[in-house]
Amino acid sequence: MYKSIIDSESYLAILEPRHAKELYQLIDESRDSIGEWLSFPSKTNKIEDSVTFIEKSLKRLSQNNGYWAGIWHNGRIAGSIGFLYVDWSAKKTEIGYWLGDNYKGKGLAIKSVKHFIEHAFNDLNLKKVEINVASNNIKSRAIPKRIGLREEGIVRNYEFLNGEYHDRVIYGLLKEEWRSKSI
Repeated sequence: MYKSIIDSESYLAILEPRHAKELYQLIDESRDSIGEWLSFPSKTNKIEDSVTFIEKSLKRLSQNNGYWAGIWHNGRIAGSIGFLYVDWSAKKTEIGYWLGDNYKGKGLAIKSVKHFIEHAFNDLNLKKVEINVASNNIKSRAIPKRIGLREEGIVRNYEFLNGEYHDRVIYGLLKEEWRSKSI
């Protein structure tokens, strides 16, 4: 997937080093809201940190072990979505995503996740997709629920972030479940 059209205003594309400045600016502008649930904003303190992240993502892509793509809306980067890994023996992956403050509420996350699910099942021939979300992140939890992923369990004290422990809710979707919903 080099570039995938979401709609007339939005598309997904593999992150490249040339996107680092724009990616960093988006993270910096939305640092507090993104950092409430994810740890990477506290580790992204300069453009070079975004360059390093993108280079690591491209390396994982070359190793066939996941990658991150940018979510663009009206010609600007709005967020990011990625396959955190690909477990080829179990034929599964986990999708992660986030949006900048000015791009929430436009349906970009749901549309992007649906594109990634289609890519996982159709192009990569995977059998399962998971999404893990902090239990108190109600807005992000709504996305897998609306798409039809099943809640499979809760991992307690999964992550220590901002001075407190956060549980993670695991959502899963099997290829045959997705097919039955798509028909």
